Formats: sequence, C-alpha cells, structure tokens
Amino acid sequence: MTRTIIRVTGDDRVPFLQGLVSNDVTRAPCWAALLTPQGKYLADFLIVPDGDALLVDVDARLADDLIRRLGMYRLRSRVSIEPTDMTVARGTGPVPDGAIADPRHPALGWRLYGGTGDDGTDFDAIRVEHVVPETLAELIPNETFILEAGFERLHGVDFRKGCYVGQEVTARMKHKTDLRKGLTRLRIDGAAPVGTPIATAEGKEAGTLFTQSGGHALAHVRFDRVGPDMRAGTARLAPA
Repeated sequence: MTRTIIRVTGDDRVPFLQGLVSNDVTRAPCWAALLTPQGKYLADFLIVPDGDALLVDVDARLADDLIRRLGMYRLRSRVSIEPTDMTVARGTGPVPDGAIADPRHPALGWRLYGGTGDDGTDFDAIRVEHVVPETLAELIPNETFILEAGFERLHGVDFRKGCYVGQEVTARMKHKTDLRKGLTRLRIDGAAPVGTPIATAEGKEAGTLFTQSGGHALAHVRFDRVGPDMRAGTARLAPA
C-alpha cells in the first residue's frame, strides 16, 4: 500500500473541500471521492483532521493528478495544498495510540498517521468478504460511478450536504433510478486476471472480474444476468 498524504491548510480548507467531494467534510474522518461533472470517479481518499489542517490520504498513483485538480478549483479560496512525506500504517489488531478507525467498514481496522507498515492483515480477503472497492482495481478513473461501487453502503457519500462536483448525477442515480449494475461478491472456482470479462452460461456479457480471495471474487455485473455457471476465462462463477 503506497499512499501520499496531502496537507490542506488555510482558513477555507473545510468549505473548499466541502464544495468538491462526495462526503461531508465537517464530519471527518471520512472517506470521499472527487468526481467529474458527469458524476464519474476520479479519485477516492480519506480526509482526516490534523490540528489546523486536513490530511487527504490518497493512493500515491493518483496523488499528482489530485493535487493538480484541487489546484484548479482553488481560485480565491484561502487554502494551501501540499504533498507531505508523512507515512501511514494500518492494521486490524490492537489499536495504537493516535490511530483512527477506518470510516468505511469496521472490518478494515485502523490507520495511524506517522506510522509505517501493515500488521500482516490480508486486506484483499477483507475487501472481498465485505465488498470494499480498491483504487485502480475496482475503482477506475473516468469510468466508475460511485453508487455502483458501494459508496453509500460504505459511508463515502452524503446526500444532505449540498452541492459538490458530480452531485447532480449522483443524486439522480440515488433518487430516480434503480441500479441495474454494480459491485458484488461471487463464488469463484479457479482464477482469472483482474479485468477479465464475465459471460453468462449462454455467452451473454455479464460484467467484469476483479479481486479474488478465498474462493470468492469481486465483480462489477449486470444484476439481471447473474446466475449459475458464469465464466471468466477458465474460472467458473456463481452467486455467493
């Protein structure tokens, strides 16, 4: 897990982020996403208060682009956005002093800012068991819709906080449509590379295979096509 911790400081740090991200920054620590105006995922991150700053804990591979995008929105806001060399540790064992609970799901344990390393927990197994998407695995920039990825269930979106980038599309998906596609957990016999297409027993396209662990897998699927004897490469899949 390589993370970059971005420090956002300045008098406007809370309203600045509040107007951009999917969750309510006033209730941080929280998990949130930055979206396109069309409601598609760009990056997800944890937002953690740290004195007179907010820490934005993001996958290192998305950090430069996130800093660039936040800078584009800064305009006259009294904020400073800077990467840090801060580290983060995580685990599910005894909680160290100063650690915070991962706000997505209790099974994900704790995070300690300024700590290093993990405690040996198999986080892929936890993610598959509890259907928790991961950056650049199940969460794909300019493609994923966060409600299909489970952000509501995992406390990553707030529908009462007011406007943010992509809010209109996200709210419409919540209130005016039934989700026909989304991330789910399937049983798997065998294995296949992440990104392998899933087909029904009749050969119809059903979705895409992602993280696999312990005889189960995460997959983004059309719910009306989930059934027994689905295939992804040489692997066989069925409802969990």
